[in-house]
Amino acid sequence: MKMKRVLKKVAVVAIALVTMSVAANAQEKGDMAAGGNLVLGSGDSFTNFGIGAKFQYNVTSPIRLEGSFTYFLPKKQGISGLAETSVSMWDLSANAHYLFSVADKITVYPLAGLGFLGTSASAEVDLGEYGSYGGSASTSEFGFNIGGGIDYGLTDKLILNAELKYKLGSTWDRLLISAGLAYKF
Repeated sequence: MKMKRVLKKVAVVAIALVTMSVAANAQEKGDMAAGGNLVLGSGDSFTNFGIGAKFQYNVTSPIRLEGSFTYFLPKKQGISGLAETSVSMWDLSANAHYLFSVADKITVYPLAGLGFLGTSASAEVDLGEYGSYGGSASTSEFGFNIGGGIDYGLTDKLILNAELKYKLGSTWDRLLISAGLAYKF
């Protein structure tokens, strides 16, 4: 009885592995795509929107490399009516995707990669009749990316994409949720 359950599990795993390997090979080596996306970034009690661009290249049938750049729009915040701060960010990433074709036009993938996040902040304090005082600072930091996404082929050339990526740095962590469109050439 116990051996029968073990054989069933082995059979299910074998069928799943064969299905995944066939599905993963549906992607073509050498395929390239370029596109743009809208991004919502959140982390460390700070949320902002970004606009990004990406380039993708299939190194092998199931493995795709992606380079991307996202500029996060400056976000202004007032503090107790006395000061105003403005924070902007940018993200440069290189990720690897392992593609699984789950349906005719749908591909899902886990991702892992490296990223570089830059942050700029400025603040100005209103001192009333004494004028104002301000300053700014910027920093950048290396980190790691982990996440996943889904591609939907609208046509043979246009691909709709959604992605969830978590960036891990030594002093920050950010969740990036994006949706975009890419052109395959």
